[in-house]
Amino acid sequence: MIKPDATAKGHTGAILDQIIKAGFTIKAMKWIHLSQAQAGEFYAVHKERPFYGELVQFMSSKPIVAAILEKENAVADFRKLIGATDPSKAEEGTIRKNFAASIGENAVHGSDSDENAAIEGNFFFSGLERF
Repeated sequence: MIKPDATAKGHTGAILDQIIKAGFTIKAMKWIHLSQAQAGEFYAVHKERPFYGELVQFMSSKPIVAAILEKENAVADFRKLIGATDPSKAEEGTIRKNFAASIGENAVHGSDSDENAAIEGNFFFSGLERF
């Protein structure tokens, strides 16, 4: 997912270009403005965490780009491509090093497991929207 901070700053194309150049195939993609209820549902796993309300507010503040990506070892390779959550600690050349402003505004979200990737993909896309 390309987060609201990155879409608002016009980084969507450059981020997608970096993803494609890293060998990922886009199997589904959409531009969407999440409501607070939708953002809350997506991040429900964090509901008890102190940052939950701020996260929901941020994720519903502007449009995002949701995508399903495909590649051998996609989850691990994407996590490496996006870099550390804190862009000041991210490796050079990673998406977060290139485009994130802070831990909170970190440009992109990547699933942390194949199981969560499936859950998150199903949140945004029907079977008819996948190629």
